[in-house]
Amino acid sequence: MPWEVHQKNGLNLPQIGWWLDAQRAQSRCFVSHAHSDHIGPHREIVATRATASLMRLRMAGKRTETILEFGQPWTADWECEFRLHPAGHIFGSAMLEARTEHGTLLYTGDFKLRPSLAAETCMPVRADVLIMETTFGLPRYTFPPDTEIEHEIVAFCRNTLAEKSTPVLFAYSLGKTQELLQIVGRAGLPVMLHEHGHRMTKRYAELGMKLPPFALLDVNHHAGHVVIAPPMSGQAEPITWIHPRRTAVATGWALDGRAKYQYGCDAAFPLSDHADYPDLLAFVDRVQPKVVYTVHGFAKEFASTLRTRGIEAWALGQQNQMDLGL
Repeated sequence: MPWEVHQKNGLNLPQIGWWLDAQRAQSRCFVSHAHSDHIGPHREIVATRATASLMRLRMAGKRTETILEFGQPWTADWECEFRLHPAGHIFGSAMLEARTEHGTLLYTGDFKLRPSLAAETCMPVRADVLIMETTFGLPRYTFPPDTEIEHEIVAFCRNTLAEKSTPVLFAYSLGKTQELLQIVGRAGLPVMLHEHGHRMTKRYAELGMKLPPFALLDVNHHAGHVVIAPPMSGQAEPITWIHPRRTAVATGWALDGRAKYQYGCDAAFPLSDHADYPDLLAFVDRVQPKVVYTVHGFAKEFASTLRTRGIEAWALGQQNQMDLGL
C-alpha cells in the first residue's frame, strides 16, 4: 500500500484518516507546532505537550488532545504507529513519523536543522516517503553562521543604546521573540517584550525553558532596554510612542535585501527558524527517502533540484515539469 498524500485545505493522509497542520476544522489532525497558520479548531489532535499548551493560548475551545513525548510510540487507526521527533522550528515543534507494515512516512512541518537557542534540536529519521517544507528552497537562501548573525544583532542593540536611543526588534511573538531574547539577554542587555510576546514567553518558562530576565513593555520605563515586538505593532500602539528609536526586523527574507524597506526598518537580520537551502539538501540526505513531496515556499524549484540529483520528488498542489526521467 503506497502512501497517498492529498492537499486541499491542508494535507491529508486518507488511508489512515488523519490531517496534517490543517487550518480548517477536521475530526483528527496532527499539529506540528502552534503558529497560527498550522492550527485549527479540530475535534482531536496529536501534538507535543508544549505545542498543545501554546495552542490553548492561541485558540479557544475544547478538543481531545493526545500528548506524545518525543520518540514515544502511539498506535492510531489501521495499525499505524505514530512517533514525534524534534523539528527545531520553535519550542515543542515536532515532525511526524507514521509507520505501517508497508513503510514509513515523515512529515516535517516547519523545521530548522541548525541548533536553535529557543527550540529542541532537530532530529531527522530515515523514511520511505518524506513530506517537507521548502520555504527557502533556492540556492540564494544560504544563511550566514549563527554566531555572525547574533553578533550583528547584539552590536545593533549596543550601538543604539549608546546613542541614547531604544532598539526595537520586530519578530513574531511565538518562536522568534524567544530566540531574540536568548541572544540579547545572554549578552547582558535588559529586555522588554510586547504583551503578545510576553504572554508566549511566560508560557515558555512555565513549560521549562530557561530564559534570561525579561519584563513587560512599560510606557514609562522602556528607555535603556531592548524592546522586542511583533512586526504588526510597528504601525500601531503601543510601539509608535517610543522615541527616539532604531528598528530592525529578524527574518530569513533579509537575504533578499528588501526586508528593511518592506518592514520600514533601519536594519534587517537573516535570523530564521526555517532551514536554509544547504540544510534542506542535508536533511534529505539524512532521511534517504524513496520519494519526496515538497510544500511551501519554493516547493516546485526544490523538487526540480532533487530530481536532478536522481531523487523522485514532487511539489504538492503544483504543476511539476518532467525535467528528468524517474
